Amino acid sequence: MGIKSFQGARKQQQKETESLPFRVSDFMTRDLITFKPEQKVISVVEMLIKYKISGGPVVNDKNELVGIISEGDCLKQISESRYYNMPMDDDTVEMRMIKNVDTIDGNMNVFDAANIFLESKHRRFPIIQDGKLIGQISQKDILKAALKLKGQNWNSTTKMNNN
Repeated sequence: MGIKSFQGARKQQQKETESLPFRVSDFMTRDLITFKPEQKVISVVEMLIKYKISGGPVVNDKNELVGIISEGDCLKQISESRYYNMPMDDDTVEMRMIKNVDTIDGNMNVFDAANIFLESKHRRFPIIQDGKLIGQISQKDILKAALKLKGQNWNSTTKMNNN
């Protein structure tokens, strides 16, 4: 009996060690700069510059994801306002944001997430839990994860996901 319990404990410990450090939620950013739908695009531009970010999630008052806005969305607004000689102060985030936002499951393996980044060409994915925005994973976060895990046996994570 002693051998059996030792084997069981060892097997469980190995499984926990392999699965825990490879999840998206372990590498995502939780302290996010978010935007509101009613916010003016010009204030988004100011925040993008101030915080040196390329975009971010748009949430309502309940912290539910309603869209995402990027530098490109802001550039489009600036270009159109100049072309049509319209004031830049009138546009809101809701008018310029992308409303159908792809998300990634926080429990997903970071290497599977890397493949999704490659296929989608997205720079970031919001993470939703119970309908609320809890974080965001970026390409840079995946690269940081790869560096941190470079000493790990990555083949074991591939095996885990195929089971």
